[in-house]
Amino acid sequence: MTRGSTRVDERDLALMARALQLAERGLYTTDPNPRVGCVLAREGQIVGEGWHRRAGEPHAERLAIEAAGAAARGATAYVTLEPCCHHGRTPPCTDALLAAGVSRVVVGVQDPNPRVHGRGLERLRAAGVEVVTGVLEGPCRALNPGFDKRMRLGLPFVRVKLAASLDGRTALANGESQWITSAAARTDVHWLRARSSAILTGIGTLLADDPSLNVRLAPTLIPALATGEPVRQPLRVILDSALRMPLTAKMLLLTGATLVATCVQDAKRIAAVTSAGAEVWVGPPDAAGRVDLEALLRYLAEREINEVLVEAGPTLAGAALQQRLVDELVLYLAPHLMGSDARGLFQLGPLASMRERVPLELLDVRQVGPDLRLRARLAEDTVNSDD
Repeated sequence: MTRGSTRVDERDLALMARALQLAERGLYTTDPNPRVGCVLAREGQIVGEGWHRRAGEPHAERLAIEAAGAAARGATAYVTLEPCCHHGRTPPCTDALLAAGVSRVVVGVQDPNPRVHGRGLERLRAAGVEVVTGVLEGPCRALNPGFDKRMRLGLPFVRVKLAASLDGRTALANGESQWITSAAARTDVHWLRARSSAILTGIGTLLADDPSLNVRLAPTLIPALATGEPVRQPLRVILDSALRMPLTAKMLLLTGATLVATCVQDAKRIAAVTSAGAEVWVGPPDAAGRVDLEALLRYLAEREINEVLVEAGPTLAGAALQQRLVDELVLYLAPHLMGSDARGLFQLGPLASMRERVPLELLDVRQVGPDLRLRARLAEDTVNSDD
């Protein structure tokens, strides 16, 4: 494998894989920053390691340099994301690498942030440092899907979580839905919540279930919180076009912030919801008079929201899917049947032909307790008509 005129060997791949392992430790804490890991090595031997823990704290490169000490001079730095070259919450990492005297920098993926993109690499090359890019690029990019999409497109990464019976039903006809899946699957969902910047649901789900929409994991389970610090709670977002938010909702009493997204200009009602502990965002309506979903997502991106987890009923899930605002589906299937009168997964409207189906590409299938967990993304339709 080569990148330009520089050969990448198995040792480089192994050390970048180690940097990826380190970066993954920040999966639940770095938000809104990207997850980044760094390894410093000399002749294949690791002399320093670091990973970014949370915004405002030292970046991975600086921690690895500190761990290496004098051994950093002449070493190779393996970094999952291009080192920053601007002053943000912390000083530029390119300056730290140059001051430490590293002779070679191996990068997984360029930083999609327009303030950095390629400039960090140029700064290192201009100073005489050998730079290699694109090593384990796929896994490095996959580590930060929300940060990447927000920087490139001004939108967060949207992940829709659904739970259903094996015949695709999410609730009985009378609305009863607890519990479709097992305790193991419900615990797995908390890991999805923990990595998310925000959790989005509709007012219908809130009125029916009064959910908490918080992360209920022991802090000691998360590597960055081994000291017992509280788990970061995602922003709870309620899509509430008519501003029906109950002032006694359970989530308003919990740790973490709640945002109610509406398109109703009702100063008195907005003041009441705000006094109850929620923030209110008034956005533009769509053609049907409901909150414009894409406008809401762009607003969330402006608030540095990287990953949005949608936990909602078939109306909101179907709307997001039809508008192609969904990046990933996570579907938990329980091994039981609920019958034809039970409620379905999505409201997509009637289809006139098989060509109108929404094509999906399976990314992963695994068993979680007695249930199946499927990860999928929207795919281009490759179905041909019958001859």
